[in-house]
Amino acid sequence: MDVILVGSSELSCPPSLQPSRDLIAYEVRVKQRHIEDICICCGSFQVWTEHPLFEGGMCAPCKGKFLDSVFLYDDDGYQSYCSICCSGETLLICENPDCTRCYCFECVDTLVSPGTSGRVQTMSNWVCFLCLPFPSNGLLQRRKKWRARLKAFQDQEAESPFEIYKTVPAWKREPVRVLSLFGDIREELASLGFLEGGSDHGQLKHLDDVTNIVRRDVEEWGPFDLVYGSTPPFGHALERPPGWYLFQFHRVLQYARPRPGSKRPFFWMFVDNLVLTVEDRLVASRFLETDPVTIQDVCGRVPRNAVHVWSNIPAVRSKDSALTAEVELSLLVQDRPRARLPAPAPGALVKNCFLPLREYFKYFSKELTSSL
Repeated sequence: MDVILVGSSELSCPPSLQPSRDLIAYEVRVKQRHIEDICICCGSFQVWTEHPLFEGGMCAPCKGKFLDSVFLYDDDGYQSYCSICCSGETLLICENPDCTRCYCFECVDTLVSPGTSGRVQTMSNWVCFLCLPFPSNGLLQRRKKWRARLKAFQDQEAESPFEIYKTVPAWKREPVRVLSLFGDIREELASLGFLEGGSDHGQLKHLDDVTNIVRRDVEEWGPFDLVYGSTPPFGHALERPPGWYLFQFHRVLQYARPRPGSKRPFFWMFVDNLVLTVEDRLVASRFLETDPVTIQDVCGRVPRNAVHVWSNIPAVRSKDSALTAEVELSLLVQDRPRARLPAPAPGALVKNCFLPLREYFKYFSKELTSSL
């Protein structure tokens, strides 16, 4: 494991008094300004709240960026943005196999010491500031109980109807147990490393028809950590009215929920492949207590497919992309000639939405398949 030891360096007076991230070290070390009174993301003095992961403040605009981005992942399985500022163009990736966090050059050089990002690039196995055994690197001081702080930050600052679950340390993570209704997401979860051969490596139960399923059945099969359901892909013959899939999903979801007061992370997702009516979608929002998010498959600027998603998985809302009535109609028209051909399963379009579950459950493969 490579470790960075930060030495002291003399700081000269900056040429400008305009607050900026480049002046954070000068303000703290020379002018003795408390770091909690500075936004460590941008250098602003207009602090709105505390940064949840590291000691320091956070202004209102940076708070918004952090809430939108902290659980977003790229196709490579790592988080999309810097864990400090939730921005940054060039990122350093933590090489701890159980961590997916990244840090931008600017934050590392500003808060640790100038040139640190270059030294990190030469290391063979760099471990990040949330994984190191010691909490302090220059001005970058990891908060005590940062997982609980992150949960409290999300619950207080995020405009979400759901309480977020506290992330789970790697050594406490267990294989995810999945109940998949109507659509089988085994392939998607396996490609993300959540499922692997062997009875102890994640379990998935798939059901196409739940008409005769009662609470006792679900309790005997469970407990489950993730309940997934979907309408059939557009173009497939519907054996039931579209609303049936929604109502049955909601019914079984109630059977699978943990008992009141349980702190066990429990997630769910329902995907509509553009077959629910407007009235059905309104009912879904009322029953599931959240509005849908639209996720599109876009080639260039032309949408090729889209789904409506209701879920409590972190960051799903950040993937929201409005689907106008005209675009939805065009997608339906595009699919008419393919009505007799097999359509892609909805799970393929929402696969990356499952990546935040790496913060809660064990995964067995660091390398994601090329199908991403």
